[in-house]
Amino acid sequence: MSGTDDDRRGETYREFTEAVNMRPGELSTWLETDESKHVGWRKKGAAGGESVGHSSGRRIVDLLRRRRAELTEADYRHMRKVIGYVHRHLAQRPSGDVRDTRWRWSLMNWGHDPLR
Repeated sequence: MSGTDDDRRGETYREFTEAVNMRPGELSTWLETDESKHVGWRKKGAAGGESVGHSSGRRIVDLLRRRRAELTEADYRHMRKVIGYVHRHLAQRPSGDVRDTRWRWSLMNWGHDPLR
């Protein structure tokens, strides 16, 4: 692997760990809640009607629990997807108290609690 690939992976890893501010156990517990299960966009024909964000959250838990040396290129692609989603969604923050909003819950499915 070239230095450029190492640099890109390092930058992705850094941005991912900044965007995802929930610990694996905390995210896993959140994903079991009704709020988590009932928010987000669902792909047509998705197994069990799971939302894209909920599925991503399960994958994020797995990524957070693995050693960095175990991560694959597909894992880094998903990390970049998470970074992009979190940044885009944060830019759409609604006014007022967001504590009990679908906006916050959706972000939490992607591993980011905006109240931190």
